[in-house]
Amino acid sequence: MEDILRSIYQERASHPNTVGVVVVEKRQKAIAATDTFDVILLIIVKENNDPVFVKHYSYEDKKAAMHIVTEKQINDWLLIGNNKKIFDWLYNGKIVFDRNERIANLKHELREFPFFGRKIKMGIEFAKLIRRYSDGKVLFDNFNYLDAYNHVVHSLHHLARLAVIENGFHPEVTVWHQVKQIEPEIYKLYEELICSEESIEKRLELLFLASEFLIHKRTKVGSQHLLEVMESKEHWSFNELMTHTELAPYSVDLGILVEYLIEKKILDVVNVETKGQGIFHRYYKTTEKLS
Repeated sequence: MEDILRSIYQERASHPNTVGVVVVEKRQKAIAATDTFDVILLIIVKENNDPVFVKHYSYEDKKAAMHIVTEKQINDWLLIGNNKKIFDWLYNGKIVFDRNERIANLKHELREFPFFGRKIKMGIEFAKLIRRYSDGKVLFDNFNYLDAYNHVVHSLHHLARLAVIENGFHPEVTVWHQVKQIEPEIYKLYEELICSEESIEKRLELLFLASEFLIHKRTKVGSQHLLEVMESKEHWSFNELMTHTELAPYSVDLGILVEYLIEKKILDVVNVETKGQGIFHRYYKTTEKLS
């Protein structure tokens, strides 16, 4: 197989823009990792017109997919966690070309999972958790139980991912298998939501109560990254927060996270006068120093 495909990736490897090439073969128990293709050629490049370029090939009675991906896109996926397959490809793939050991270093970093990377990922997951929990609670209070149920399932998933990251692991596709070992309390909640014979209203009622406690327990670790960023200035406009390089991955969930932290008295609102009478600019600051 590798001999047949070598001509494809060798041409790419000779280009100075190419950082590395990883070959990922289909494994029967992880067939979803390659989207049913027999082999994935992951070619990581410094720059490209498109952050992701995909080309499909047929050979013998098999099929292969070549993914040309920029380093920036790889790092974004690893940070935000919205492409689970990339973890599998980097963990289990075979490095066939590696300029200056960039891919080997990346794999090492994935295994080590540096604490700084964990803090950002925990912040992103916590923001998503607050969004889902808050939206689900509003739907529940308005008797939209099925929609609330959908949000609670997602909120538990983010809670589970947060717990896995907090324990120093990358959340995998089989996150509930990880959580069962790491945080059985969260796993039990998920089981109760899915398997309980109680009415959906009763299930949600109990879940909101239990989730509130578990969210409160993780507020400090979940907000640490945002608070550390905010300590560099006395107060921030929301636009300054939203456009800060480190906070950009929080995306649309940043607003609800800020409001949640104000409610919990972790952030304060600072009103600054405008030219309009009785109208103030709204700024935000941390209530206390972290260190």
